[in-house]
Amino acid sequence: MNSVFLLRLAFDLTAAALLLFGLSYWWLGNAAHELAGTAMFLLLVVHTVFNRRFYGRIAKTRREARDLFNLAVILALLVAMAMLLVTSVLISNALPDILSSFGGFTVRRIHTLAAYWALVIVAVHLGLRWPLIMGVTRSLLGLSAPNPGRSWALRLAALAIAIHGVWSAFELGLGGKLAMQVSLDWWNFETSVAGFFIHCVAVAGLCMAVTHYALKWLQRRERTARTA
Repeated sequence: MNSVFLLRLAFDLTAAALLLFGLSYWWLGNAAHELAGTAMFLLLVVHTVFNRRFYGRIAKTRREARDLFNLAVILALLVAMAMLLVTSVLISNALPDILSSFGGFTVRRIHTLAAYWALVIVAVHLGLRWPLIMGVTRSLLGLSAPNPGRSWALRLAALAIAIHGVWSAFELGLGGKLAMQVSLDWWNFETSVAGFFIHCVAVAGLCMAVTHYALKWLQRRERTARTA
């Protein structure tokens, strides 16, 4: 397997992990939070450089549901990351006070809004590429061609994660955070640190599973329609 491709994949997964890590602000503290955010944005720059040819092909995107949805997800992710970057600069404690003076309560709420939307959008982005990720995993583990038993085991695992993800969304108050509602109901890291990350991963797994299987269903419908 191409080593450059594996390096790119490692960078991308590290950036996703840093996004997840950054959500735990009340556990990390400000310094670690800002370092994680800076590292994530540096990796996003690397990701953009590696995928620069994509932006030149936007105008040639095929007018098919999957391609248009993929484009919409990428543009939404760019908007979320731009919001994160701008608000990060305005509320940063490490930058000069002339900038942080603009970072009031509303800017912090927008920062939180962008962070949780970024979690959802990144998960959808990964869901669109799940067959590729699974193919790479099989290759790295030296597994043979798809096995029916293994496939069903993975489907059951995906179902379990999705069900857990629904519960986790309520536990995290995700709906309120995605709607920018004011709330004092934050995760208590003194009670459990691992629980927060498990819930976040479960929410991401839910979004990935819904995206992947919804796409498979749409592709099956399109094939049936063409056959008919």
